[in-house]
Amino acid sequence: MERKQNSHKGDNGVVAVIGGSRTMHGAPLMSALAAERSGADLVHVLLPACHQEVAKMTSLNFQVHPFRGESLGSADIEPILELLATMDCAVLGPGIEHHNTESKKALLQIVDSASCTLVLDAAALQQETLQLTRDKTVVLTPHLGELERMGIMPESVQDAAREYGVTFLLKGTEDTVLTPNTDPERITGGNAGLTTGGTGDILAGLTAGLISQHMEPRAACILASNVIKSCADVLLEEKGFAYTAYDIIACLPRTLHNLSPAH
Repeated sequence: MERKQNSHKGDNGVVAVIGGSRTMHGAPLMSALAAERSGADLVHVLLPACHQEVAKMTSLNFQVHPFRGESLGSADIEPILELLATMDCAVLGPGIEHHNTESKKALLQIVDSASCTLVLDAAALQQETLQLTRDKTVVLTPHLGELERMGIMPESVQDAAREYGVTFLLKGTEDTVLTPNTDPERITGGNAGLTTGGTGDILAGLTAGLISQHMEPRAACILASNVIKSCADVLLEEKGFAYTAYDIIACLPRTLHNLSPAH
């Protein structure tokens, strides 16, 4: 990634990750680590108060903002929106409980009112989500199950992208990037080791990190998918299928450097 020699801290990407629940601390932290490894200058992590110390130990660079309680709630909406007004991009959804009505309601209110570019994943992908994305710059990262929850048939994703003006990064054995005005881009490669937990969180965080560094959403999605699939191929040679999402994160900087258009 290119950057100006006279740039200052914060000029090259400020990212927020909002997620987690009492039993799910890893998902938002995986996203945050991927955003950090993308080269973004600053990463803010917003997660349940019970996980704030783990978040602080995960990276000394993270700026940690605990929720008011053990899950995202209505009291968190206003301070989160104030913070998002200062962000280049934010990841919303990883690790939020799907069955927590208050958390989902708060999450969708944040989607509706956020002023920065958004990467929506996991619990942020609901039937109501698309209606809240009009006139925003948004990337949605569903797998087929999440697409079904949103009420979208696979063959209708391109139409949804056009109608709402959003970018889809449809995850699968073969990832597909769909935008309003371009042909679908299919990304092959990788291997079955990518079924390990956390890889989708990494994809969302890496995409957000690249967008925060002034890459347009379609290009960021394509590069992020290619990087993660390439990491998987390297790790399969080194470790077989025993590699983890954390191994992928460690592999990101070198692979991103090798695949980046600026390299």
